[in-house]
Amino acid sequence: MLPRKQLANAIRALSMDAVQKAKSGHPGAPMGMADIAEVLWRDFLQHNPADPTWPNRDRFILSNGHGSMLLYSLLHLSGYELSIEDLKQFRQLDSKTPGHPEYGYAPGVETTTGPLGQGLTNAVGMAIAEKALAAQFNQPDFDIVDHHTYVFLGDGCLMEGISHEACSLAGTLALNKLVAFWDDNGISIDGQVEGWFTDNTPARFEAYGWHVIANVDGHDPLAVQNAIEQAHKVTDKPTLICCRTVIGYGSPNKGGSHDCHGAPLGDAEIAATREYLQWPHAAFDIPTDIYAAWDAKQQGAARQQQWQQLFASYSAAYPELAAEFSRRISGELPANWAEFSQAYIDKLQANPEHIASRKASQNALNAFGPILPEFMGGSADLAGSNLTIWSGSKGLTPTDASGNYIYYGVREFGMSAIMNGIALHGGFIPYGATFLMFMEYARNAVRMAALMQQRVIFVYTHDSIGLGEDGPTHQPVEQLAALRATPNLINWRPCDQVESAVAWQAAIERTQGPSTLIFSRQNLQQQPRDAAQVANIKRGGYILLDSTSAPELIIIGTGSEVELAMQAAAQLSEQGVAVRVVSMPSTDAFEQQSAEYRQSVLPANVTKRIAVEAASIDCWYKYVGLDGKIIGMNSFGESAPAEQLFKHFGITTNNIVAAAKQLLA
Repeated sequence: MLPRKQLANAIRALSMDAVQKAKSGHPGAPMGMADIAEVLWRDFLQHNPADPTWPNRDRFILSNGHGSMLLYSLLHLSGYELSIEDLKQFRQLDSKTPGHPEYGYAPGVETTTGPLGQGLTNAVGMAIAEKALAAQFNQPDFDIVDHHTYVFLGDGCLMEGISHEACSLAGTLALNKLVAFWDDNGISIDGQVEGWFTDNTPARFEAYGWHVIANVDGHDPLAVQNAIEQAHKVTDKPTLICCRTVIGYGSPNKGGSHDCHGAPLGDAEIAATREYLQWPHAAFDIPTDIYAAWDAKQQGAARQQQWQQLFASYSAAYPELAAEFSRRISGELPANWAEFSQAYIDKLQANPEHIASRKASQNALNAFGPILPEFMGGSADLAGSNLTIWSGSKGLTPTDASGNYIYYGVREFGMSAIMNGIALHGGFIPYGATFLMFMEYARNAVRMAALMQQRVIFVYTHDSIGLGEDGPTHQPVEQLAALRATPNLINWRPCDQVESAVAWQAAIERTQGPSTLIFSRQNLQQQPRDAAQVANIKRGGYILLDSTSAPELIIIGTGSEVELAMQAAAQLSEQGVAVRVVSMPSTDAFEQQSAEYRQSVLPANVTKRIAVEAASIDCWYKYVGLDGKIIGMNSFGESAPAEQLFKHFGITTNNIVAAAKQLLA
């Protein structure tokens, strides 16, 4: 039997060689954590390299994603479709091995990591999903959902504030299938962390309600093995295994210092490391017996086959549950979804209501929720304002995870990254809410959802100065522009209950990417539409009102300002102006339409255009041109009743009419 140290040294060699060839990267963490990874992946990890999507696989997250060669080495050695040539292309254009792990590039990469702390938080989301799915589907003698979430993390992850948000909630929810390995090497980019990171980390996690295994020698395989076995015995807490390691282990001159954190070792030091580790093989040369000892394909296939046999028996005993589990894991919507959701939307159009779009959102949840058991909702301590709780909502608790709603507390960033983890795990469509203004706390998690194209629904209420007296700290101005500038993100700001329901419908149906649903605090007047107009809402922009003759002026509005646009159009029409009103609930969805459709809504020959939105004006120039008029915000808000604020900032019917007359003069 090969010495375990030699098996771990294969990781060290591949990592330092790939970083050296790329002339950039982070060899220190992979070399320091190689012994821990060898024990976890060879002795404990439940996975099948031939099927990286097996539902009951363990999830492995490298939260300190700068050490990506650790993950790539593990995937390559254990038999995933990641060749030695792929490793040689580390950090190169079009490779499967980018500088940080990127979801979708290489099989076996469970999430994109790099922004420190978010991988750990994704792992919390995955552990929540595992616990909830198990509670909803497992039956006596049929634990079809039974896997762990393992996460490697470094000092940087623990310094990031999001780690406090996520780990506090993980302890509260008693996520016992979550096992985290802290790479306690005392080094970050700037040097010894004792100058800026002196937390008592074990005490901190004990205070969160975690089981903590302290002072584990991360280079002693037996100690690591014993720690993992102990973690598996804990049934009511997540576990933190504190592993003392030497960064860049094996490098005789740079190991243990920040010199090996984020730079290649250099040819001379690599040669010295090979001699120190007794690794005589050439760069990227892995002996056959090392490969054989690492190969997990046969064992993985046997484990998956055993699970499939269990699932076959489960299907015979519980056919409806089995079919539902398969549907949800595949991400398919119920067979009656399209017909059901459209009938609800048509009913709303036929029965107008003057309500806030946040209330319309809750009504949509009450309508859609009963046929979407995959919903996993939540709010960052604003459920009563966001209106995200519907009649069938049931909160997750430490002792009962069968619910469909998470009380996240005041953790906007943590909530958003946890939702990403839930979506990545599969089996749920997560949605979570806060005020639009506090998207700022969570912006990077929203960006990561877009980067990974995950099916996550971010609900943002109190969408403008219309929230009123809470003032400029709570009034979003620039947030819509930032969200619309984010690739792969579809943003909806509906003008009434019908557009709100369509926004929910579109977000639910979108499988490749996240959506934001942006709702008002104040009541909104429902707009008249025919069936064709209702159908066109999904296109993101459509003609809500048109003149009987060719239009000479187009007014574009979103959200609460559509009502102002319609009122202005009525006045202008009385004065003989041929006006078209375009409701634009989603500029992003509109941009995905054909050129012919966009031209039919905004014909190039109608150059007199006005856009009105109670937010930053910058993103509207593409629709009105430099000669058009934009009525919106050029400053922060103020504290006052909403109707006074709209008048104060000039977002009024009268100002739209005045702008139109200037254009037409």
